[in-house]
Amino acid sequence: MLTFQDPAPCIVANRAGGSPFLLLGDHAGRRVPLSLGGLGLPPAAMDRHIAWDIGIAGLGERLSSRLDACFVSQAYSRLVIDCNRRPEADDAIPEESDGQAIPGNRSLAPADRLARRLAIYDPYQDEISRILDARSERPTLLVSLHSFTPVWKGDGRPWLYGVLHRGDSPFSRAVLRRLQEKFGDLVGDNQPYAMDGVDNTIPLHADARGLDYLELEVRQDLIDGPEGQDQVAGLVDRVLREAAGLAD
Repeated sequence: MLTFQDPAPCIVANRAGGSPFLLLGDHAGRRVPLSLGGLGLPPAAMDRHIAWDIGIAGLGERLSSRLDACFVSQAYSRLVIDCNRRPEADDAIPEESDGQAIPGNRSLAPADRLARRLAIYDPYQDEISRILDARSERPTLLVSLHSFTPVWKGDGRPWLYGVLHRGDSPFSRAVLRRLQEKFGDLVGDNQPYAMDGVDNTIPLHADARGLDYLELEVRQDLIDGPEGQDQVAGLVDRVLREAAGLAD
């Protein structure tokens, strides 16, 4: 599926970072393999939240630098295959997203779905596994970074941040408490999404290894440009360090 003109699916920044945090960006990229012809979408669709988590690539890079943390991110759009879904799930390769039909995803044969998994999903998840294997003797906290659109199907979302968890994460509770101390009800506890059976990356890697984790959602208008990404990175840097007991 991928040609020599297509980038590798997995981007690793600061691989040797000494921080206990391992930052993940399942939806940081919006590339489409050349062989898929843009999925039949107008170019403007790839700027929308349906294609990627707006601002997360920049936020992750800034946090990687500030925290001295490795940041592993996906180069390709969630519309090609969503790495935060099990690859066999129907919505791993959506035929429609927020009212936008995706012609290139219609009526795919099993072989087509498998090709996307082998080219994009597997290399990303395998690289996370390799990095975790290499640091198995070190304490590790998984931090999965996501962003959410301020308006969904006509309804405004009041939250600035959301902490997603299953009630089994002391680190998530510590981050939630600190963010709510700063912003009150503007921080969602399993809002605007709840961590449930559809989430894939955190359960896949944290559960088998007994790792604590955080899945952080940031409203996209806070980080849709460099200035906002700088401001949010400064805040999240402090909150993560405090929650992990690493604050100066």
